[in-house]
Amino acid sequence: MRRDAGHPHSHGHPGHDHGVSATTDIRRLAVAFGLIVTMMAAEVVAGILAHSLALLSDAAHMLTDAAALALSLLALRLSARPAGGSMTYGFKRAEILSAQVNGGSLLVLAGLIVYEAVHRLVSPPAVSGWTVVVVALAGIAVNLLATWQLGRANRDNMAVEGSFQHIVTDLYAFVGTLLAGIVVVTTGFARADPIASLLVAALMLRAAYGLLRDSGRVLLEMAPEEMDVEAIGAALSTHPRVTSVHDLHVWTIGTDFPALSAHVLVHRGDDCHGIRVELERLLADRFGIDHTTLQVDHERGLIQLGAAEHPRH
Repeated sequence: MRRDAGHPHSHGHPGHDHGVSATTDIRRLAVAFGLIVTMMAAEVVAGILAHSLALLSDAAHMLTDAAALALSLLALRLSARPAGGSMTYGFKRAEILSAQVNGGSLLVLAGLIVYEAVHRLVSPPAVSGWTVVVVALAGIAVNLLATWQLGRANRDNMAVEGSFQHIVTDLYAFVGTLLAGIVVVTTGFARADPIASLLVAALMLRAAYGLLRDSGRVLLEMAPEEMDVEAIGAALSTHPRVTSVHDLHVWTIGTDFPALSAHVLVHRGDDCHGIRVELERLLADRFGIDHTTLQVDHERGLIQLGAAEHPRH
């Protein structure tokens, strides 16, 4: 039996061009980080002076924003390192872990804000409405700049997307805080402040769910959401020299890095190596999968196995 059980594994891959480089993404994350840290410090002071939970919850969220941005910066730098030694894929999964941490931090922070907001709904403190309005306007301006920076980065990268979700949620939070401040100034209704905080918490939970779901798919080795595994298997099976395809696995290593492995049986006497090359070209052209490991065997090999032997998949 002629056997082509694998080909040299190349961990480099062309990927897809998003018009932005890792260096550009890092620079944009760094600019957003500087904006957020500056605004956070100002908001903590204002929140304490104004006795505003909305401002303090925004500041707490901005602290997680800053941590998310710092973590994303680290993840991008790690992901850019080449594979080597025991790290056969390099640090491509660093961005996925970053997204998990960002999603988890949003989840925890939302729970803390809900707890404090309910307490303040029962016993609302006096709130300085004008301070809330001024700081909220400044926060909207800063977060618009930060959102603009991250919106131009490669959001297919989960580390970037995690930070983007933090910043966008904070932008919405400042809008809610502004509305709460206006209500306090015009009506004296102090409970508008914790109500705004509850809305912020709801937005945090929504963003957390998206990040944890998407990063969880990668960590669970699920196929990319946009890829139809049945269609991929059918495309391989329709090759005129292929008799069957099994042990088909499709998963994601990192941004723009889908991977596939499969065991393919071909007709007796066929060129295993040539068919493998054709199948690899098909996977790259039709499905955008450049990193493949195909084990190609002759159909006759399985027929000749003894009763005590089993094909190795």
